[in-house]
Amino acid sequence: MAFDIYDPVYIITVIFFIMGLHRMTHPRTARSGIVWAGGAMALAVVVTFLYPGMHNIALIVIGIAIGGSIGWIAAKRVAMTDMPQMVAIYNGMGGGAAGAIAAVELLKSAASLASPSPSLSLLSTSALAITGAAIGSVSISGSVIAFLKLQGWMRQRPIKFTGQQPVNILVLLLAIAFGVLVLYPHALGFNTLLPFFLLAIGYGILMTLPIGGADMPVVISLYNALTGLAVAMDGFALENFAMVVAGTLVGAAGSLLTLLMARAMNRSIGNVLFSAFGAKEEEAAGIVGTMKPIQPQDAAVMLAYANSVIIAPGYGMAVAQAQQKVKELTDLLESKGVTVKFAIHPVAGRMPGHMNVLLAEAGVPYDHLFDRDEINAEFPSTDVVLVIGANDVVNPAARRQGSALAGMPILDVDKAKNVIVLKRGQGRGFSGIENELFYGENTKMLYGDAQETVAKVIQELKKL
Repeated sequence: MAFDIYDPVYIITVIFFIMGLHRMTHPRTARSGIVWAGGAMALAVVVTFLYPGMHNIALIVIGIAIGGSIGWIAAKRVAMTDMPQMVAIYNGMGGGAAGAIAAVELLKSAASLASPSPSLSLLSTSALAITGAAIGSVSISGSVIAFLKLQGWMRQRPIKFTGQQPVNILVLLLAIAFGVLVLYPHALGFNTLLPFFLLAIGYGILMTLPIGGADMPVVISLYNALTGLAVAMDGFALENFAMVVAGTLVGAAGSLLTLLMARAMNRSIGNVLFSAFGAKEEEAAGIVGTMKPIQPQDAAVMLAYANSVIIAPGYGMAVAQAQQKVKELTDLLESKGVTVKFAIHPVAGRMPGHMNVLLAEAGVPYDHLFDRDEINAEFPSTDVVLVIGANDVVNPAARRQGSALAGMPILDVDKAKNVIVLKRGQGRGFSGIENELFYGENTKMLYGDAQETVAKVIQELKKL
């Protein structure tokens, strides 16, 4: 070849990555943005086969075929309610791949590093590989724990033990120490590299154990950012332009999203990672009133004769897989002349945009969805608010000093004229405190599985 084709193609793929990322900022163009970015990645993979020194092509093709087939089948079969778990585990796989690539490069450099005076360039690239390996290892092990918690195969509430933070710090320091030791002449080898990876993986596990299931939107975003940074570090070590830019984009976007999600809960990243939020339940603090149950037929009457209805979905809607019934209810109410809107809290679910994804999958129009800042001012003039499986994000206790939720921005549903809460029982939210909304004078509790309960309300509405 007269010139290297891969660098120009990598530049083209980077441009499409950026354009795809930009299109993902709006629901109407998000799908095409994913297609653009996916197509760019496919092009980058193909042109990489032309990279100088490429060998074991057959093994690479077999790996792509196996991994691609598993990913395609799993993604087609996974329920939308299980999407957070899939995102967590697939993101972790990216971190694991970055760690594995770094390990291979370090082992390939073993002989050169063992020389009496390794070059500065070699030490620099090896340091970058070690950094990528550490970040990728933390990402994959932490993501696996996040997956297990979201899947319900592990306790979702924070898991704590005595001396947890000192142990975590010790494991992290040991991982760093072994990572630094790798750079010393004659030190690189199985006896050095293996403890480094085991400690980094162990730290990812220990860091994620004290984080509860409801904090997973922040955690998934954080590990997504870490995976991007690991890929970028590997890109520097391999002098691969596409890996550097793509990893940096993912790292930057994931970091920004992590900060935004934490801000939506009025908590710092440190508080999310280290406070074991929700580990203990608090006693109710001066709540006055009682929970007042309502039957489906009465709820149907309230909805049918309302002028405006706002639906506030939460994780309970996802668990009950009630989004299709909620869409049916929305259509029925609108056919009766009722204005229906959806109030979406940024952390109502188990991953960023969880409620938006579920409602979009059910066919709810994008222009029916409003975030907290857009819709909070409308609650006082709304006839009925239907809360479906949401808890802490609608708890007025967030306005009270001393509450575990103090300062957290919430949906102001308690200010509506009437509130109907769909809930399985009288359990508390992730924060472990009672929801003061449930005891309000304008609140009625409609108990039962969300999908079944909404179906009953729909049947009653059709009778009116």
